[in-house]
Amino acid sequence: MKKGTYVLIIFLIFLVLIAAVIGSFFFVEIARPVSIKPDTYLEISLSGGLEERPVSDVLRKYFLGGEALSLHDIWVNFHKAESDEKIKGIILRINQLQCDWAKINEIRDLIMDFRKSGKKTAAYILDTSDFDKEYFLATACEHVFMHPLGSLAINGIGGHFPFLKGALDKLGIEVEVQRIAGFKTAYNMFTEEGFTPKHKEMATSLYTKIFEIYVGAVAAARGKTEEEILNLIDRGLFTAEAAEDHNLVDALLYEDQLEEFLKEKNTRLNKISHAQYLRSGPRDSGLDRGKKVALIYGVGPIHTGESVQGQSMGSSTVARWLRKARQDGSIAAVVFRIDSPGGSAVASDIIAREVVLTKKQKPFIVSMSDVAGSGGYWVAMEAHEIVAQPQTLTGSIGVIFGKFNMTKLYRKLGVSSGKITFGRRADMFSTFRRLRPEEKDIIKEQISWSYDRFITKAALGRDMTKEEVDRVGKGRIWTGDQARELGLIDEIGGLSKALSLAKEKAGIPKGESIKLVVWPKKISFWKSIFANPFAGIETDAKRALDKWLRMLRIFENSGVLAVMPHTAVMN
Repeated sequence: MKKGTYVLIIFLIFLVLIAAVIGSFFFVEIARPVSIKPDTYLEISLSGGLEERPVSDVLRKYFLGGEALSLHDIWVNFHKAESDEKIKGIILRINQLQCDWAKINEIRDLIMDFRKSGKKTAAYILDTSDFDKEYFLATACEHVFMHPLGSLAINGIGGHFPFLKGALDKLGIEVEVQRIAGFKTAYNMFTEEGFTPKHKEMATSLYTKIFEIYVGAVAAARGKTEEEILNLIDRGLFTAEAAEDHNLVDALLYEDQLEEFLKEKNTRLNKISHAQYLRSGPRDSGLDRGKKVALIYGVGPIHTGESVQGQSMGSSTVARWLRKARQDGSIAAVVFRIDSPGGSAVASDIIAREVVLTKKQKPFIVSMSDVAGSGGYWVAMEAHEIVAQPQTLTGSIGVIFGKFNMTKLYRKLGVSSGKITFGRRADMFSTFRRLRPEEKDIIKEQISWSYDRFITKAALGRDMTKEEVDRVGKGRIWTGDQARELGLIDEIGGLSKALSLAKEKAGIPKGESIKLVVWPKKISFWKSIFANPFAGIETDAKRALDKWLRMLRIFENSGVLAVMPHTAVMN
């Protein structure tokens, strides 16, 4: 045997040994039992990105120094802690969160429900900037504390909507758009230099409603009038001492002082982390035994084919989960949790068809997260019941088509083309020419037909007339509160409310436990390595870029789209 062969064999054995060590490490880490002492506080750090349900976070946890923060995991831990006799209370360490208002409200509801158990809740704020959402969350706690040298920024909500038409004109890029009505503003950032009247009307309506909810909740929590809170928001920035003086926080505490406040006299403060408590077992949470209820997550832009792990809603993947839930006789009801701005009309309808088939056999409830609009509403509208948070962005019943014409840019760059086509419209979607008038008419006819299908299906699902749906459609976004008044959703609430409705419709007694069957399933360490080594790993720096790149890749060949309008990030 050659020397090189021996070296290769030794190297392979070395790799196997390393793999075995790493594998056993992960197994022991995940399976290790967690011991909880009496009078323990569950400590949850809320910072960074907040996902609905990460598929795999092993790499992030062990190699990148952090974990994916999941709303599903937070929801599970709150339910466990509420009935766990060893948990005395919850400490929330709150920093900047990357999510919208509905997810914040979901956690706020969890805190308010948890407080009914009589256990303590405390929010600890270190330092802030643009902290309105996070302060709204903190005020749900019984106590709000702050580091003595911190600062508190509560300066209102809103932001700047970018419009790129002027820049694109200089570059020689034209965006050609066909849409149903002026509220479908998904491409306005490319086609306008400022707000159109309908765009401004819609954005103002959304912001107004969300701001009203924020001010009212904070005023009630801090024992102030709404006018007093508005005056404080207009001031905007507070030192820690000023925040305490204005009763925005209860006390300024260092870490040791916080522990002294929470613990019993002459005892040590017992704490357990969010990650550790997740491994502690169900703890009579009411989610681990009894009749089965399927909880299916549909997250991200909608497209045909398979989902991208935790980042998109592939019609093949979600349809497969819905079929499994429908065909499993042991599953009593289905809850479909949606956080999606929409996408392909075809992909949306594939999923919606499975919703219709499933609701014929068992109760089907939709729970909306931050956004469930356009295609995200399409997949929801035929459920038995739709539940959303007051700040959920939904509706946007409409369709749109857009294409880039870059002939002027190509001319500036010295780029030319040669044309070979078979068929009059073969280069219809090419960036090397504009749409012809008759082609615009063809596209208009197609999206009008798609819009008619949309409102027809919505009318059937929501027990409304087409005319009634059309009046609240035309691409307009509504908050959850507004959508309920208009009949687009049924109930205000979060995942807990949706599960309660599912149990009720399935004939499961209110106080009886259920066993959740969740899709997507969590992926093992080894499967995540071999399937996609970096799935789910995101950094703040590349999050926004990745979002746009995914949208471009997913929709480049998708035709007519049912997507949400572009909006600014609401602080």
